[in-house]
Amino acid sequence: QVQLVESGGGLVQPGGSLRLSCAASGSIFSINGMGWYRQAPGKQRELVAGITSGGSTNYADSVKGRFTISRENAKNTVYLQMNSLKPEDTAVYYCNARFIATTDRKLYDYWGQGTQVTVSS
Repeated sequence: QVQLVESGGGLVQPGGSLRLSCAASGSIFSINGMGWYRQAPGKQRELVAGITSGGSTNYADSVKGRFTISRENAKNTVYLQMNSLKPEDTAVYYCNARFIATTDRKLYDYWGQGTQVTVSS
């Protein structure tokens, strides 16, 4: 079994900051990539930021310059530092991990349970 446990969401005023964390645990041989997605009410889930095992990153245009994704490979943990938050960043944020399982050495794609981020005054 594999789990992705997210933390760090909450309510913040416009211009404020939050840091999301996602720790992967369980039968993981190696993690290829990790990322953060978000889904606002009435909208499709969208990629916010992704990071490969080698540290290459990519961001949605809407968050470039404001959000930073990072990871600690030894802890199978990915972070999303969110600065200069705007009301339009309000959404449920989901962690995603693509990993090789120790059980069968196959590639899997797992999601966290989601954490609410609300940006409002």
